[in-house]
This record gives sequence, C-alpha cells and structure tokens, in this order.
Amino acid sequence: MSKFMQGNSKRILVPGGAGYIGSHTCVELLNRGYTPVIVDNFVNSSMAAIDRICQITGANDVPVIEADIRDTEAMIGALREHECEAVIHFAGLKAVGESTANPLDYYSNNVQGSLSLLDAMRQTGVGHIVFSSSATVYGTPVSLPYTEDHPLAPTNPYGMTKYAVELMLNDLVASGAGINAGILRYFNPIGAHPTGLIGEDPNGVPNNLMPFVAQVAVGRRPHLNVFGNDYDTPDGTGVRDYIHVVDLAEAHIVALEKLLESPDSFTVNLGSGNGYSVLDVVKAFEQASGREIPLNFAERRAGDLPAYWADPSYAMELLGWKTRLTLEDMCRDQWAWQSGNPEGYPQREVGAA
Repeated sequence: MSKFMQGNSKRILVPGGAGYIGSHTCVELLNRGYTPVIVDNFVNSSMAAIDRICQITGANDVPVIEADIRDTEAMIGALREHECEAVIHFAGLKAVGESTANPLDYYSNNVQGSLSLLDAMRQTGVGHIVFSSSATVYGTPVSLPYTEDHPLAPTNPYGMTKYAVELMLNDLVASGAGINAGILRYFNPIGAHPTGLIGEDPNGVPNNLMPFVAQVAVGRRPHLNVFGNDYDTPDGTGVRDYIHVVDLAEAHIVALEKLLESPDSFTVNLGSGNGYSVLDVVKAFEQASGREIPLNFAERRAGDLPAYWADPSYAMELLGWKTRLTLEDMCRDQWAWQSGNPEGYPQREVGAA
C-alpha cells in the first residue's frame, strides 16, 4: 500500500505526467492525497520517471496508461475507468526551434491532441482542466513586465499552438458546456526535485539553457553556446524569468483546487517577476556545481527576444501563490539531478512497481 489511501482520494488525469513538469506535479498531487492517473505516449519521457515518483512519495499503485491524447476513445476510457474528477494537461511538444522546422507535428500534437482531450472530457462529464500554456503567447513585448492583458502575438508555431488551445478553452468555457479552465502561462521552468531523483531529461541536444549548462558541467558537452552578447541588457546576454519546477508544480495544485471550489475560469502568469541573464545563470551554476562552464559566444538566434519577465501579482491575488525558491536553489537542485544522473534516466529500473 502507498502511504495514502488512494482509493479515497480524488483522481486527476495527467496527460504528459511522465514528463519534466508533469512528473514534479504528480509528486505534489500524491503529497496532497490526490491520485494522479498518468497518460503518456513516452515519446519525450521515460517510464523510469514514474518509478522515481513512487520512490519519492512512497506510492506503489500510481495508474499509468500508455496512450496518445489524440486517441479520443483511449481518453474517454481513462476518464471513465478511473472516475477522474479533473485533468491537468501537460501533453505536447515544446521546442520552439523544432516547431519552426516541423509545424504540422506541433499542430497535430498540441492542438489536435487538446481537441481530442476536451472532446473526451465533454463526453464523460469531467468539468475541470488546468492547462499548461506558455509566455510565448505574448510574443515581442509591447511593455514589460508581461501582464495577463498584454497583447497576444506568438512569433513561432509552438507559441501559436498554445494560443490556439487557449482560444479553444475560452470558447468552450463560454459555450456553457459545464467545463471550467485554469490557463497557466509558464515562464522558464528550471531545476529539479531536491531529492535529485527526477529532473529534465531532454532527447538529443537540449533546447533550453539550464539542461545544456548542466550537461556541460557533467562533461557530456564541451562548452555552452551563448547566442548573442550584444543585447541591450546589463551584460549583453538575454534575460529571462526563471521559475523552479517545484514552485511551478505547486502552482498546479492551487490552480486545481481553485477550479474544484469555484466555477470561474482564469488565466495567470507563473513566474518570479525577476529577470536573470544567461551569464547570471552560468555563474550561479558554477557556484552550485563547483565546475567551470566554458563559453562560446555566437551570433544571435533569429526570433530570440532580448529580455522578458512576468508580472506574477495576479497569481498571488487570485491563488495565493508566489515563487519561494531562488536561482541558487534552482541550480543546486539541477546539479543534484544531473550529477546523480549524468546520462539522464536509465531504462525502467528492475524491480520497480
């Protein structure tokens, strides 16, 4: 038996629950007495992450369904069989550069997949969904920090797919279908669980700064390419709002509970409200790891913005949520994960439940 009476807890369908943010959110769900029902096609995730979720929480009976959310009948079956009360939706592709090269894959996975999931919810009467959106929906800043009423103008197919799903959710809510939605616009999630057991494990060359830095520190890559050091920022490198993945996971729980207690839908930014440059992150990671990160300065990448960060005040006002973990915490926990798992997740661990 797990340490929770899972038969008596609310069951939450978690598409993409074996991925980076999904796995951390499943830990927080279990820690609060919910039962996550994980749906994943394991294209960009590992079954070993589920073993680690169980190891962290003491659970041994987390339901796992290997399926693609574009399979509407499979989603209907999962919602019905497990009597799920709500959905936290992470499933989708998430690399900006890849979305530009393969836009149809992104529209199929992210938009068609979400349509399939929402259709399954409608058919089964499940009325609550927390959706993993992104600050990429804002596009080039008209003003900073980004507030939730900033104009939406995504500049790449990934951002467009998130915007499209937001529009779909808003129309569905307005239709009176009996579904309410919490749309969470993430800024830049980094870090790992403080146990070092789960973390970000990208396929191939990382698309994001922190896993690349960590792979350089652990010796998997020779140096970090810094794209642009001539931006109008304090040190010339791009500035972003980074958020610890555990803070982000906790935000999903409070968003879920807000939906369960109130019929009102909402859209909130999830960020720290602070901007850190590439060099700020590198210096903090060097301190956390005790390793030097060799740098190679390169030309700016097309489409990269000089700087952006969140105004997270509405999340505090509405949900009572704000970040509590620092950049130093993010780097420490990322290093615990990467140094303990230099090649990422192993194959499914022998003897795991």
